[in-house]
Amino acid sequence: MGVAGGGGGARLRASSMKKQRQRTMNNIKITLLCGFITVLVLRGTAGFNLLVNSGDPDGAAADAKVVEDIERILAEIRSDSDPDDVVILAGHGVSSSSPNATAAALANFSSSATVIKVKEYSLGPKVSDWDAQRQEWLSQHPDFPSRDTRGRPRVLLVTGSPPGPCDNPAGDHYLLKATKNKIDYCRIHGMDIVHNMAHLDPELTGYWSKIPLVRRLMLAHPEVEWVWWVDSDAIFTDMAFELPFHRYEGRNLVIHGYPDLLFEKRSWISLNAGIFLLRNCQWSLDLLDAWVPMGPKGPSRVEGGKLLRASLTGRPAFDADDQSALIHLLLVDKERWMDKVHIETEFYLHGFWTGLVDKYEQMMEENHPGLGDDRWPFITHFVGCKTCGRYEDYPLDRCLKGMERAFNFADNQVLRLYGFQHRSLVSAKVRRVTDPRANPLEAKEAALKMDAKFERV
Repeated sequence: MGVAGGGGGARLRASSMKKQRQRTMNNIKITLLCGFITVLVLRGTAGFNLLVNSGDPDGAAADAKVVEDIERILAEIRSDSDPDDVVILAGHGVSSSSPNATAAALANFSSSATVIKVKEYSLGPKVSDWDAQRQEWLSQHPDFPSRDTRGRPRVLLVTGSPPGPCDNPAGDHYLLKATKNKIDYCRIHGMDIVHNMAHLDPELTGYWSKIPLVRRLMLAHPEVEWVWWVDSDAIFTDMAFELPFHRYEGRNLVIHGYPDLLFEKRSWISLNAGIFLLRNCQWSLDLLDAWVPMGPKGPSRVEGGKLLRASLTGRPAFDADDQSALIHLLLVDKERWMDKVHIETEFYLHGFWTGLVDKYEQMMEENHPGLGDDRWPFITHFVGCKTCGRYEDYPLDRCLKGMERAFNFADNQVLRLYGFQHRSLVSAKVRRVTDPRANPLEAKEAALKMDAKFERV
């Protein structure tokens, strides 16, 4: 798959699918399939045993396993049988005003390549020397250091919500709780926060609205070392955990994901673009420019969706989304981008909510804050809930109950700074858990131990 530019000075960027290797793998799978079929023929009665299950239960089970293996291999062959090259033509007039440039671009691909045309799009005036500009500005403004008083990089947490009220009133309530949760985390850890409700670019809506916002904040805040995007439906559930910035030296993008799903399966859910950190540097601005072409409303987003469905395994047919576009970009231009990407696997920068929200009491019994992993998840992300809209992938009641539990689980870690705790994880009511007659400064010292285990009360 590749991107070809025509007209208006657009440039050619192409990366062809390694079809020969794929065909070789398919041939191996077909060989295995033939072997399985031979087993069936030699057994002779396999089909009959599967139908009537008489006489030999173990044999029937073995036959069923053989059939399952055959179906699995056929499914893999079907899923691996991608079309030939998919080419994106980006630029105005690619098919008419510059036929020679278009022909030259397509010459790099096979005659059966699928051509997808999107209009050329820009996030704003090109910035090409941001690192130098930023360093000069920092040297001239020592009152705006890029590191905090502890020597840690300055971070700006960014989130957002629609400019209007939610379709469901409960959505506004839980949006408020999620925002309060993010403010608490930033206050505890000395970070700034921006909650945006404006569409800075009318062409980039929905998933895509974060990209022009992140870029604008980078340019407006040169003192910030990292911009940290966190979806509105994500809740910090480990208020003591701190990001291990020492591990991100030399990396510019930090994102939760699964390297095996990314590089071996090309899965459209191998990374989660709802939460990521982007270093304030030229590399990041270039990444945003390369990420955005499928984002504008209309044909670009529709045609981009076709490309992403062909490029990534398991992706349903819908318009281009930011997560799939990022995964596709990192795969087709791996040499340019991946050496600056850190895929976080050691803690829950993104923790999928369905497997976590019912385990919080067990976590409080057995573990303590500050771990950030499955023992005490850093972030619980309510992907698929969409409580502010009309459509969701999970029942609304289930989502709201899970959000209530996650919020109270996190809020207990804040409230104990003041000697209180929720009566239960499903109740907004609180109770005092410390002696009001205790020395307040001694109580303060105890409360500052954010990673202390919760005592049974």
